[in-house]
Amino acid sequence: MDEHHSHNKPGHAALRKGRFSLSNTAYLITATGENRAPQFTHFQAACSAARCFEDSRLLRESRMLAWVLMPDHVHWLVQLGDQDTLGEVVGRLKSASSRNANRVLGRTGPLWSKAFHDHALREEEDLQAVARYIVANPLRAGLVARIGDYPFWNAVWL
Repeated sequence: MDEHHSHNKPGHAALRKGRFSLSNTAYLITATGENRAPQFTHFQAACSAARCFEDSRLLRESRMLAWVLMPDHVHWLVQLGDQDTLGEVVGRLKSASSRNANRVLGRTGPLWSKAFHDHALREEEDLQAVARYIVANPLRAGLVARIGDYPFWNAVWL
């Protein structure tokens, strides 16, 4: 069994090892639903979770540049501010969106898996191209024929 599917998830420690947060750096973050459960096929749960992704009280001095909420995972493009670590920002986003969606779903417990994947973008990487790639996820997944038909995404360049 590979590390991504084992129950004790040794890969999660490897994801955290060596992670450090760079102020004013843009990060592409992927968080998956607990056990890849497609909780966000429920429209109201997805709405309530998505409302958190641009909440300035959660982001504080960080900035959400683009996001897409898929049925079982989320991609965020976040410009980290000066105060918080990446883990703190992601933790607040996951915590608040879990609370909101769980309330709608009438459930308790973790909605997101503990780990998340992040990629710090280099200066030469085109943020708008990364944002376009993120918001095109529903197209590539075959969920919609046009991105405008998918309700759970946004980008600051619109």
